Amino acid sequence: MSKAKITVIGAGFMGHGIAQVFALAGHDVTLYDSVADTLATAKARILTNLKDLGDDERAVERVTLQGDMALALREADYVVEAVLEDLPLKQKLFAEIERHVRPDTILASNTSVIPITSIMQTLKRRERALGTHWWNPPFLVPLVEVIQTEWTSPEAIDFTMKLHADAGKEPAHVKKDVPGFIGNRLQHALWREAIALVENGICDAETVDSVIKAAFGRRLAVLGPLENADMVGTDLTLAIHQTVLDDIDSRPGPSPYLEKLVADGKLGFKSGEGFRTWSPQQQAELRAKVVAHLKEARTRDQQA
Repeated sequence: MSKAKITVIGAGFMGHGIAQVFALAGHDVTLYDSVADTLATAKARILTNLKDLGDDERAVERVTLQGDMALALREADYVVEAVLEDLPLKQKLFAEIERHVRPDTILASNTSVIPITSIMQTLKRRERALGTHWWNPPFLVPLVEVIQTEWTSPEAIDFTMKLHADAGKEPAHVKKDVPGFIGNRLQHALWREAIALVENGICDAETVDSVIKAAFGRRLAVLGPLENADMVGTDLTLAIHQTVLDDIDSRPGPSPYLEKLVADGKLGFKSGEGFRTWSPQQQAELRAKVVAHLKEARTRDQQA
């Protein structure tokens, strides 16, 4: 597709990573942030990422930093917001964005769980508004969920899907706007049962993680759950469900076990203890292991 003028609102971890992906794809990107220090370091962070990944370092030259929102938005064809997961903040921000863009500029919110309908409901031109859920880190994880609302036009969805595919991402069309979209609904369904297993004394947290990583987690990158169900047979899948589903956790709210961890200040890496205890060295090793795994997967994808 032809190159677009893209504005990214928010130069934090997600925002500068999104800007990096679009710039690497050849688009002119304007990056805005209200915090001067965050904005000032954005290009250096992008350049560091490009060097680390062996990507074209000249891509950073297509990123323009702008501390004036009106100027950042004036010529944009496409705007993506990447600020905190705060509904009132996002609503207020998009009301301001709409005042400065052209009538045909497409507006996207990068959120992981907040319904796009809630964010965009007060806009005057809701047909050009949608959601794009990028996964962390945005320059390593290929998926971008493209979420339409009841108002989103087919043209806005089509443009956004093509824009992300052209940038090397794997866009997934979410046809109904529900909390958590597709990926996080699946992920947190798994997390809910994982927590329940520990809460009920069936195993400890380390065992839960080990079972997933040593069993079906090995296959997930190449064998999705419904592919797997078809492979083993829908009849067998039904038989298994008839045996286990009644016993799987289905409480409508969060686990009391999880609520107590938070109440006790056991916040995971933030405090050094959550479901498990984590030394600074263990935290660093696990983060590095995840990044190395994602880099290897990215390299395999590029060679395929």
